[in-house]
Amino acid sequence: MMNREQAEIRISELRDLLNEANRRYYVDSSPMMSDYEFDMRMKELEALEQEFPDLASPDSPTLKVGSDLSGTGTIFPDFPDMNSRPGRAKGSKSKSVRTGGNAKEFEQYPHKYPMLSLGNTYDITEVEAFADRAAKSIGNAFTYSCELKFDGTAICLTYRNGKLFRALTRGDGTVGDDVTENVRHIGNIPQELKVPEGFFPTLLESRPWPEEFEIRGEIYMPWAAFERLNIERQRDEEQLFANPRNAASGSLKLIDSSMIANRGLECTLYHVLGEDLPFSTHDQALKAAGSWGLPVSDKRKICRSIADIEEFIAYWDTQRKTLPFATDGIVIKVNELPYQEELGYTAKFPRWAVAYKFKAEQALTKLISVDYQVGRTGAVTPVANLEPVLLSGTVVKRASLHNEDQMKLLDVHIGDYVYVEKGGEIIPKITAVEMTKRPDGAPVPHFPDTCPDCGTSLVRDSEEAKAFCPNTGGCPTQIKERLIHFLSRKAMNVIAGEATIEQLYSRGMVLSPADFYELDKDSLLQLEGWKDRSAERFLNSLSDSKKTGFEKVLYALGIRYVGESTAKSVARHFGNIDAIASASVEELLKVEDVGQVIAESIYAFFADEHNLNTVRRLKDAGLRFETDGAPANLSSALEGKTIVISGNFSISRDQMKALITSHGGKNSGSISGKTSWLLAGEKPGPEKLKKAEALGVPVISEEELMEICRAEEK
Repeated sequence: MMNREQAEIRISELRDLLNEANRRYYVDSSPMMSDYEFDMRMKELEALEQEFPDLASPDSPTLKVGSDLSGTGTIFPDFPDMNSRPGRAKGSKSKSVRTGGNAKEFEQYPHKYPMLSLGNTYDITEVEAFADRAAKSIGNAFTYSCELKFDGTAICLTYRNGKLFRALTRGDGTVGDDVTENVRHIGNIPQELKVPEGFFPTLLESRPWPEEFEIRGEIYMPWAAFERLNIERQRDEEQLFANPRNAASGSLKLIDSSMIANRGLECTLYHVLGEDLPFSTHDQALKAAGSWGLPVSDKRKICRSIADIEEFIAYWDTQRKTLPFATDGIVIKVNELPYQEELGYTAKFPRWAVAYKFKAEQALTKLISVDYQVGRTGAVTPVANLEPVLLSGTVVKRASLHNEDQMKLLDVHIGDYVYVEKGGEIIPKITAVEMTKRPDGAPVPHFPDTCPDCGTSLVRDSEEAKAFCPNTGGCPTQIKERLIHFLSRKAMNVIAGEATIEQLYSRGMVLSPADFYELDKDSLLQLEGWKDRSAERFLNSLSDSKKTGFEKVLYALGIRYVGESTAKSVARHFGNIDAIASASVEELLKVEDVGQVIAESIYAFFADEHNLNTVRRLKDAGLRFETDGAPANLSSALEGKTIVISGNFSISRDQMKALITSHGGKNSGSISGKTSWLLAGEKPGPEKLKKAEALGVPVISEEELMEICRAEEK
């Protein structure tokens, strides 16, 4: 049992972890953990918040939908026939804000109806409990609609007068990115609805569909399209997509809409919404939508009992392996629409639906050998070589063993038959050994004591259960991995793949990131496979990278433990590379989100003369090593103040946060006893106002904040 102090620490850790996982999943399309691991962490957080209700927060990921928004801002679009909807005063002016994102800038619009998530479970007894609760609440006979849960990215389509009007992503559940132009290039989404056979207009009914309605569903990438795309990316030396869901999400936000037609995306729709819809059941609505030419799934069934539901689940748990697309579970919905309305919603989920998620697909195959790979930071990871086996639509030949402790825990031997699964269809991993099939005399793989690449004695990190090669400046694999990291999309974003790095490194042309900027066309053309066009493309990409902002340049240096968000915090705090290089550990610890381990890592990096020389050469090459708009702080008016913002302002929320930082203040996402002020704009969150009042936190307006800042502005 945890005491309150331990629970507060763990709750904070879980919220940070889940928020980052949501960002990586929804925004970056690059998940950091399996669906199962995420769900288990979420359940742990829910349990702790229930046990310690005073530690609950309205900003907790247990109460919020994971957001795929490409940026921030509050937008009220021009929907002249929707002025009466909640959250917008009748007759209010509309406005739209362009927001940033890794792939494209998208306008954002509010959802007319909240776009929530689904509660999910891996336990059939929880499905039974859901059915029991529904039966007790409804009290009358009703049915369930059971459907496949498609593993893609959520979409909301609005049709007006039979034509596609707008397509929004889920966003944060209340606001979504407008991806209409991209969606128009998805082949099975109709631009215009069709009139079903046998329909004849009458005086009362001039068209078969409502004048305006929404229909929601999932955009996904079939296995065949996914494999074709990854073959193309491999050929072009681009990073491969981990799974079809990531590929679909990334494709939906491509800059060039016309490229989407070549990605092979498809859509299945499963939820119709609108005013005064002429349907009494969910199934009727979907059948009608199908008759209008909308892509609804034919793999659904009306069930009348929990036994019917369990039979449907059992059937698809096996048959899903034959489908041409990824599905990760079954969605069970109360079929009758009046009963859906009666059951209602929580802050995050509908009470009339639940998702049963399949356990990750497993395969049994033989372990042939174990390799030991060295990463960018010197971490040595054991990787099992397997007899090829089909798993979740792809052939698996290798699987991670994570570290030496995991190898011992699994008790793997060479020649063992092992169970392999894809956690959330991401990275294959060995989960168990089939001991009954172990051959006599099967040897135990021994984790090396020296680096498999350069032979340096490994250093063990007991806290991380990892072994590291300390030869950062002389280990070939580490050097190449750092070069790959430096050029990667999230760092300098230079067009180059691993094969290019290997070629340049093996010829001794690039040993340090600074060497890239001393390459010329003549030297590149001497290499095998290089032509005028490829050389010019690479050199132009290097030249363009000099415009990359300081935050990304700092991240590109590959300092151990310094990820994107930490690099941003450090860059903004110090303003330039010289200030960071001369900072003590104590000064580094003053940076938000920087702890002892990260501070010591940054300090050690800049204490190394080799690293300092690399930075000097990169400076000479023209890379940016200071933030825009120095000095870093306009004033110290907000020094020592922790501020929570809520509502809409005259500037975007990101700009408001930057303003607070530029005057020495600190932003926080949730109100606590340590909060100095709640900055309330138009329509602030009622829960935050309530909590501020309960804790005695002063509430100030945007005008009051601006006046404070102007009074002391440098």
